Amino acid sequence: MTDKIPYAPVLRTQADVEAAWRHLINPLGWPEPRLWFMLIGADGVPFPQLCQIEKMPVEIGDDGAANVATMLHDLIEDMGFDRVAFLLCRPGGDQPNRSDRKNAAGLYGACAMAGVPVDVIHLATDQDFWPVPLDALGELRTPA
Repeated sequence: MTDKIPYAPVLRTQADVEAAWRHLINPLGWPEPRLWFMLIGADGVPFPQLCQIEKMPVEIGDDGAANVATMLHDLIEDMGFDRVAFLLCRPGGDQPNRSDRKNAAGLYGACAMAGVPVDVIHLATDQDFWPVPLDALGELRTPA
């Protein structure tokens, strides 16, 4: 008999968050865009349940990002979490495209407005994972 050790990461860096997404989200392959998120405590330990929003539009838009940020603000405040980590998912295998960057910029901006601390957002395609940091969004960056 083998005892399985439960996966219990401590997320302190962008690399930790990416490693967690790589471990948790398998296999890759998406029929349509999706958004996953992890709620993370002050100790860096994520809540053991992942949340997924299916049937996302290709571009989330300002209203969609604001709705997600408002919901997360309430969850973080009510349940005592410290921050959130997002994983944008879409079909295809390319590196982050303009729509991916717009979605990340919208989430960063809406979360900043709602007072929701966010780790580096990641993208999962059918073939790989990509970080989409705020400082790499150029003209799409939204002021906090």
